[in-house]
Amino acid sequence: MNKRLFFECAYDGTAYSGWQKQPNAATIQETIESCLAKLFPKNEIETIGCGRTDAGVHAKQSFFHIDLPLIYSFDQLQYKLNNMLPSDIVIANIHEVQPESHARFDAKKRSYEYFLHHKKLPFHFKYSLFFPRHLDVDKMNKGALYLIGKHDFTSFSKLHTDVNNNFCEVYTAAWKKVGDQLCFEISANRFLRNMVRAIVGTLLEVGLGNIPPEQVKKIMQLKDRQEAGFSVPAKGLFLKSVEYDYL
Repeated sequence: MNKRLFFECAYDGTAYSGWQKQPNAATIQETIESCLAKLFPKNEIETIGCGRTDAGVHAKQSFFHIDLPLIYSFDQLQYKLNNMLPSDIVIANIHEVQPESHARFDAKKRSYEYFLHHKKLPFHFKYSLFFPRHLDVDKMNKGALYLIGKHDFTSFSKLHTDVNNNFCEVYTAAWKKVGDQLCFEISANRFLRNMVRAIVGTLLEVGLGNIPPEQVKKIMQLKDRQEAGFSVPAKGLFLKSVEYDYL
């Protein structure tokens, strides 16, 4: 009898076209499913992720679920999968959950981080945006305050996406210094495609003095992607955590 299992994973998204399977492209989901298919050859392998990360985006903590028979202990299954998976994907934990549990719909909060650095530093190049211009971080944090609450984030969303609505409830949004980097952290109940990268680009415009902090509120009200700032590169973006009531 199959049991519903939640897999906690982490990955470096540099070499992948995002989480979701797509033709003629390497993805996180396809890579994991191909390994599971070898371990469970008699089962239909279809994972459900907690969300979709775009091409080049990383995850420190992500989840997916799938129904499988318990023919291995969780330790054995984790060990076997990690031996089969490439070095840029890791299974961190496996949990048995209730049959109706859902990795995507049950997630209560998701948090993202975006990193940038001002000085040319070789060890940050792959995972942080090199941005050598002066930024007014206080103004950027004032602009970020307008994001908090439930709003229509159409202005910060990729156009023509298959979602029912563009409303998200943002719980926290702030810039902080982390060593020799700047980090923007934002948490919400859900995120739209390209949303964090568009928000970061807009807040950088605030930090450069190109737009005032209160313009962020007006940009949201206009519901027009062309009114927001540029979309920053994916390499600095990390899905930091996903929270559930029962994990």
